[in-house]
Amino acid sequence: MLQTNPLTFRSRLLLLQLRSQCQVAQQQLRSCRPVSTTSSPRPAKTRTLSRTLQTGTAPKAVGAPPAKPKLNKDINSNTEKISDNDHTPRPLSAPLGLPHPPKVGQNTGIDSRTWRQRRADFLNYDKHLERRASLTKQVAKPYFREWNNLQYSKGTTLLSVLRKTFLSPPTLIRAHKALYFPNLHGSTLGSPSRDTTPLLRGKTSLVALFSGTWAEHQTQTFFGSPLAPHPALAPLLAEHMDILQRVDVNLEDNFLKASLIRLFMPSLRHKFPQAQHERYFLVKRGMTDEIRDGIGMLNSKVGYVYLLDSECRIRWAGSGPAGAGEMESLVKGVGRLVGEWQQDALRREARMVVEKGADCRERDSLPPEDSLRQVATG
Repeated sequence: MLQTNPLTFRSRLLLLQLRSQCQVAQQQLRSCRPVSTTSSPRPAKTRTLSRTLQTGTAPKAVGAPPAKPKLNKDINSNTEKISDNDHTPRPLSAPLGLPHPPKVGQNTGIDSRTWRQRRADFLNYDKHLERRASLTKQVAKPYFREWNNLQYSKGTTLLSVLRKTFLSPPTLIRAHKALYFPNLHGSTLGSPSRDTTPLLRGKTSLVALFSGTWAEHQTQTFFGSPLAPHPALAPLLAEHMDILQRVDVNLEDNFLKASLIRLFMPSLRHKFPQAQHERYFLVKRGMTDEIRDGIGMLNSKVGYVYLLDSECRIRWAGSGPAGAGEMESLVKGVGRLVGEWQQDALRREARMVVEKGADCRERDSLPPEDSLRQVATG
């Protein structure tokens, strides 16, 4: 009888067990797979790839929107460069200013509301939307937009580097069409707080509005420095000191810069005559975007000058450095406004004399008792 080797018999049993276990595992995997009823045909990519390699262009997809025509970037960039370089400021086509006369206490930037009113405004959804819109407008404004609007020109000095916002009108704006200069509140070299309207009303004023040293230098091309006025304006300022004045407004809404200016106020007093200490304003608050747009202050890096009459109306305006012919129109405008002020003063005096004469004639026509009673009461 043949005897089998126990090792070979045992190895065969192990192989049979492993084979059975593999078959059970395969059946379990087949039962877990999702059954696909339909077979999706595989897209043929060989033709599209070969066509792309031969022609160099990809085939158009079915149902895709038509491709937009490509513009020539070189042409567009050239036109933009030409339009930027050929920017020429134009004269004022409409009067600058606000439609309502200025009043003391306006545009101070001080919140005078009570706590109850502030709470009601805070809970008001409509005012919340307005505040959100204003904040969105401020955030959307690029920080370097005003610097990008500056234009360098060849053969010019540092004072004429910045771009002019507009050209000055050759003649004065008519009184019935002129708009008003806003009331501004700030500190001066002689007083901690003051409004501009009481100072401007009743006199012909040369107002310089600037924010920064560059802008201040530009306004000095029109008016000159405080200690040395412009040669064309110096005789008028010296002859008509009682009715003609110069006012400087330094607009600085940055708290740190305004604090530095306040710190160097003593040194600024030495740069201005004693009579000009009450006519130099440092304005920190109250200048809104609506006021800026109204007076034409579209770029805070540019200096602006205004010629105001006795009613605080803007009769002439200038921006940037003084150009050819602008000083001549400014000097003529100042002389004309001074003449108008003198004529108005004579008319007022004549009207007062006529009114006094009428009162005297009325008293003479009354009986003695009535005339004495009227004199005692009036």
